[in-house]
Formats: sequence, structure tokens, C-alpha cells
Amino acid sequence: MDKPDVHHDILLSDQPLSLDQCRDFVAHPSCGGLCFFVGTIRDLNLGETVTHLEFEAYAPMAIKEMRKIAVAAREKFGLHAVALYHRTGDLAIGDVAVIVAVSSVHRKPAFEGCEFVIDELKKHVPIWKKEFRPDGSHWLNARP
Repeated sequence: MDKPDVHHDILLSDQPLSLDQCRDFVAHPSCGGLCFFVGTIRDLNLGETVTHLEFEAYAPMAIKEMRKIAVAAREKFGLHAVALYHRTGDLAIGDVAVIVAVSSVHRKPAFEGCEFVIDELKKHVPIWKKEFRPDGSHWLNARP
């Protein structure tokens, strides 16, 4: 876990992620808006059955980029805090792959900031996703 200041919490882990931990990190008495995105592993993709996924990451760069995204979101949307957690390794259907949690004084910046964080993570963080189907496996894209 990386906590360079008290306003963002970054985690890249092969262990299950905790929504409660993210909520506890971003909650603050001054914040009326808490927003969360929880990405889970689904059993279908483009109409094809999925049995599980595997995530790989280049950890040093992934953590650095995740931190940059959290800082940018705080600055751009006036957020109080950001938690950004992502799993690596083999994940089963229903497992949590990613959690974004943000807090702000009002709801609109919380919604916008949360969406910004997940979109930027998908664009810039070196995490790769391999999809497994009954007929084989393949890498989906260069980002999550």
C-alpha cells in the first residue's frame, strides 16, 4: 500500500480488495458526496462465456500512474480523497477486480471524479487482462 499523503490510497494486490477499507479511507465529516465504482468479473463478454480472468501488471509503473491519476482527480474535481485499488492474478466470476472511491463536499464532483479515475486507469495504467473461455484464452487489450 502506498500512502504518500493523507488524501490518496493506492493498492495493487493479488489479495481480495476491501470496499469497506476504501470507504473508511475517503469518508470525512466535511464530505457529503462519496462515490464508488466496483468492477467485478462477469461471466459473459460479447456474448461469449467467460470462465475467469487473469490480470498482470508492471507494478512499479502501475502504482506510479495510479498515484498520478489520484492526484489529478483531486486537483481537477476538488476531491477530498481518492482510493484506487486493483487486483492482479487469477480472478473468478464475481471477484472484485477494481475499486475506485472518492469523496467531495458535493455529489457532482464525486460522480465526475470517480468516472475520471476509472477512465484514466483504463487508458494509462500498465495492467493487462487475459480472458479465459471454455475454448481457450486470449489477452483482451493493452490496458484493463
